[in-house]
Amino acid sequence: MSFPLRHPFPFASVVLTGGSSGIGKSFIEHIERLNPDVPICNLSRRSPEGFSAELKRRQVTVDLSEVASRATAIEQVLEFLETVGLTGPILLINNAGFGRYGEFHRSDAAAEREIIEVNLNAVIDLTAGLMPVLLERGGTVMNVASVTAFQPTPFIATYGATKAFLLHWGYALRHELRGTAVRVMTVCPGSTQTSFHDRAGMQVRGPTSRLAQTPDQVAAAALVALARERAHVVTGWSNKFMTKLATFLPWGLATRLSGAILSHLRRA
Repeated sequence: MSFPLRHPFPFASVVLTGGSSGIGKSFIEHIERLNPDVPICNLSRRSPEGFSAELKRRQVTVDLSEVASRATAIEQVLEFLETVGLTGPILLINNAGFGRYGEFHRSDAAAEREIIEVNLNAVIDLTAGLMPVLLERGGTVMNVASVTAFQPTPFIATYGATKAFLLHWGYALRHELRGTAVRVMTVCPGSTQTSFHDRAGMQVRGPTSRLAQTPDQVAAAALVALARERAHVVTGWSNKFMTKLATFLPWGLATRLSGAILSHLRRA
């Protein structure tokens, strides 16, 4: 992939969450092709290949669902940004997230709170923790949401609501940060060929399976949108169509349609 700008990859350093697999791993691979020398700091439980606690490919091992673990990780990220000694723009990619499939009334409250901790509170804490240095050096906050942000999502209600939060929050922050050197954008992929569905307890089949994108396709589309300074991007033509349709439907009808689709993804 060639970065669609007249200039090279414009960021002096990259910080991301969830880079050990899936879309996060693809982000790292694309960025390394764009600039093999850019320092990258990953926050996740597992380390991507070639990352360590000492290298320019820095691994910060963290449990994003725990407040204390996040606080320690943010300190390590700030130390990393100071150590690499570069003063140019920073790309922060809030990529980590997960969901669980099933009816809320059959779920466990602690399990639902864990989704909120990782998908929302970790994003807020990391973005807030890095905001002073972002304002000083410039950069972009890229939040990875989902097409579930565009309509209510029965059977993954909490997950879908967290992604709707990220989309609205991203637009609001982008407006607030006008006049600064910081931008905010939101990436909204649809079904993607990662371990997300297995962890969530979902079985992808039928049209959903055939239309699923690869993590590589999602990361590439996100970086193109980043270069074009888009406020948000929905990746994949079928996802663009479905999200556009959802915005025109009454919420009740949109909920029934998404519920009908998602009800068929229950793992046998």
